[in-house]
Amino acid sequence: MSFGARARIRLGALEHNLSVIRAVAPEARVMAVIKANAYGHGLVPVAKHLEDADSFAVARITEAIELRAAGVVQPVVLLKGVVSAEEFALASAHNLELVVHCREQIELLQSHPDDALTVWLKFDTGMNRLGFAPSEAATLIAEVRDLPAVRELRLMTHLADADTPDSPATAAQLAQFRDVAADFDGAASIANAPAVLDLEDIRDAPDLFGFRGEHWIRPGIALFGISPFEHRSAADLGLQPVMQFEALLIAKKRLAAGARVGYRGRFVSDTETTLGIISAGYGDGYTRHFRDGTPVLINGRRVALIGNVSMDMIAVDLGLHSQDQVGDIATLWGDGLPVEEVAPWADAIPYELVCGVMNREASEIVD
Repeated sequence: MSFGARARIRLGALEHNLSVIRAVAPEARVMAVIKANAYGHGLVPVAKHLEDADSFAVARITEAIELRAAGVVQPVVLLKGVVSAEEFALASAHNLELVVHCREQIELLQSHPDDALTVWLKFDTGMNRLGFAPSEAATLIAEVRDLPAVRELRLMTHLADADTPDSPATAAQLAQFRDVAADFDGAASIANAPAVLDLEDIRDAPDLFGFRGEHWIRPGIALFGISPFEHRSAADLGLQPVMQFEALLIAKKRLAAGARVGYRGRFVSDTETTLGIISAGYGDGYTRHFRDGTPVLINGRRVALIGNVSMDMIAVDLGLHSQDQVGDIATLWGDGLPVEEVAPWADAIPYELVCGVMNREASEIVD
């Protein structure tokens, strides 16, 4: 079947990456973070394939309901919790776990005494986004644990700088959470993907923080074979890319020296060469911010993007003696061209690129 631009999703790589993460922290339970359409990889197919994950985490209740409608039975955590009585009722009806990070959410729990949910009480140890002050921990834990709507209470925080090795900010956050979790009789979750992969001490979290319950890790981007670190590749970490974002070469022709390419003629060729047109653009999620020189992989070699990205097409310099043929497949990122390498050409991070794939054509799901 012909296509313009598509994401090719390789579920075998997903399974491999989960096994790598489990091997790093074998005693931990895995809460697989699959928000934002599983980082652009397909919410339901990813969840269905990650049967070995102990639970899933999403950002919005619509994502959780989609999982339940597809038959996903594992625990599902709402990372932002709920914001209304209507959402609370839906969360209860679909047996979701709630992150509680503000007084308004405690009031929702108080107003629904007939429900019994697993609650993750979130503390802000330095991210300065969601969560209660660590100084309130003892009072809040006692208050929330006694609510009839709370079946089980667990603790959570989020690290802001775990992808920076030896960050003093991370050390400060861990110290604050140690004060929160010490002697807590229940489960806790601290580590996102970079913390799991880089902070050896955190792998023994119950001993390090003093809580007496299960240790839950929350891998996200690493599940999809993308390194969370700026200077360490996915291959270095033993991860395999799940997404192959690819498009077709739909035209080629000679380009004269001095010729301008694309809207506003941003690129001017300094030599005679062969112009290639590839069927992907910002309408597919290949951002217009990509600069001249951005690498594209075709027939095993890298060629350079030239000119502005259009809605449906990009131009590349195939070289004067190109043997490429119309219909050949070009890789925009994936095997041989990691998304971590491509992202800086748009002053972006890999998360932006994979989450931004538009799926104008259905992803191809393969083993």
